[in-house]
Amino acid sequence: MANDIRNIYCIGRNYRLHALELGNEVPEEPLVFTKPSHAVAPMNGNVVEIPGGRGEVHFELELVLRIARPLEPGMSPDEIIDGLALGLDLTLRDVQSKLKAKGQPWLDAKGFKASAPLGEWMAYPGEEGLKAFDFALIRNGEQAQLGNSKDMLFSISELVRHIDSRYGLGEGDIIFTGTPAGVAALHDGDVLEALFNGEKAASCTVKLV
Repeated sequence: MANDIRNIYCIGRNYRLHALELGNEVPEEPLVFTKPSHAVAPMNGNVVEIPGGRGEVHFELELVLRIARPLEPGMSPDEIIDGLALGLDLTLRDVQSKLKAKGQPWLDAKGFKASAPLGEWMAYPGEEGLKAFDFALIRNGEQAQLGNSKDMLFSISELVRHIDSRYGLGEGDIIFTGTPAGVAALHDGDVLEALFNGEKAASCTVKLV
């Protein structure tokens, strides 16, 4: 899966309640960071190994978009998206807090190996169609997160246009669009299931190493 991925763009604080739950300001424009392609790990019922000795690792379930072609003048952002998946933006939260306090980049907290578990690609229903479907993270049988794209601070069109204008977008790029409230620390042996419209779209078991 990672061999087909070029750039991984991620959006921070794109759901108001998530920004507030971490004590962060709500951004006035999309907050973009990146992960290396080595961060991708298939989320298809397998074991995902994450760091166990660097403080808390938090889960953040997100809608992930796959880009099929560059955005050309006159095109709708929907025209360049050819796939949708559920993925996890795993975060070394204690490391991130230290980096933020120093004003340093987040790469060490966000870009470690297997920090982007990713489910299988599904058909993308379009920006408006996507609003009809909730997505959720179930941890050990209990719902931890519930979201819907209609609650994003910055819409899919706004994200695509912003990233394209600042950094460029093309075939093989993917976008993690932000996480709803409910993030928390993972524990060894946690079983995670990602649901889309109530149906299981991805799953994994966590192993701290």
